[in-house]
Amino acid sequence: MAPADAETFSYPHKTSSYSYRVPTPPRIVVPPPALNDDALPDITLSALQSAPFLNAVNYSNLVSSNAVLEWSYECRRKAQMILPYLFLGPMTAAKDEMFLRNGAELIGDGKVGGGIKRTPLNGAVAHGRVKHNIEGGITMVLGIRQKHCFESKLMHGALRIPQSMGIVCETVDLASNQDLIHQFPQTTALINAHLAQYYTLHNRLGKVLVVCESGNERSAGVVAAYLMETHMDVDFIKAMQLVQAQRFCANFDDAMKRLLQGYWDLVCAKRQVAATTHEVGGGGGDMIAGVVGKAKRRLQRDEEDELMGGVDEDDVERFGGRSFAPFMDQSL
Repeated sequence: MAPADAETFSYPHKTSSYSYRVPTPPRIVVPPPALNDDALPDITLSALQSAPFLNAVNYSNLVSSNAVLEWSYECRRKAQMILPYLFLGPMTAAKDEMFLRNGAELIGDGKVGGGIKRTPLNGAVAHGRVKHNIEGGITMVLGIRQKHCFESKLMHGALRIPQSMGIVCETVDLASNQDLIHQFPQTTALINAHLAQYYTLHNRLGKVLVVCESGNERSAGVVAAYLMETHMDVDFIKAMQLVQAQRFCANFDDAMKRLLQGYWDLVCAKRQVAATTHEVGGGGGDMIAGVVGKAKRRLQRDEEDELMGGVDEDDVERFGGRSFAPFMDQSL
């Protein structure tokens, strides 16, 4: 049966899919990181020294394995180390008592019987690669869960195990993934507050495990946002590269990429404002407040003069010495 308006579909361009499609923003491509001489991702980090506990962090040999070459399907069920004090994984990792006590689950160097050959936890050398010296277990579990869904109830049950072990547990509830951009400052503050408090009490670095249902989406976005906010020269592209270099199954879809890009713009703006205030001096905040206060008082005075029919002081100063002033009534 022919369509009602046959003329509309008589031209080829009218029926093309791109003619009536809503324009979409360009895709954000995350290229693979460059490799060093050992065929490992060459990613260097330098933390913003805003907290005392960061002085105890060793960023040498941060990426000690190639996730592309050594990844297996079983690794997605475990948590991986993103930073020496920050781990990323699914909520099943929060129920692994051995992992919670040891605080390390690195990608193995070889398969044994279909499984993964675990590296020693004391920083042993395997196949010429220096592993991180991991001491102590997980000290905090941060759960990122969806509101009003069955998975959130499962995570609530999974967090009972670390709670019974005396591990600090925090949760952030989201109505949708778009709420993450509002929660990023809170999640970063939770992680840093715990690490600073633990370092003050025990004089050593704590370890935080960030989980969601799969460990590949919301929790990965939280970790990437933390990297951007607490480290120098780490934009949203480099943050995603580092997360995927350690946890290969981390999934950053287009919506999450744009979300991290938008948050990176906010982080840059915040740093620029802080740098400007610092350049003004120690009293920069008072100086800026004084300028704003004067501007407000001036605006209020101008409005009062206009309502009362008074003469603007600026006009008097500008046209006082002239024989002719514009917009003034002349006697007939």
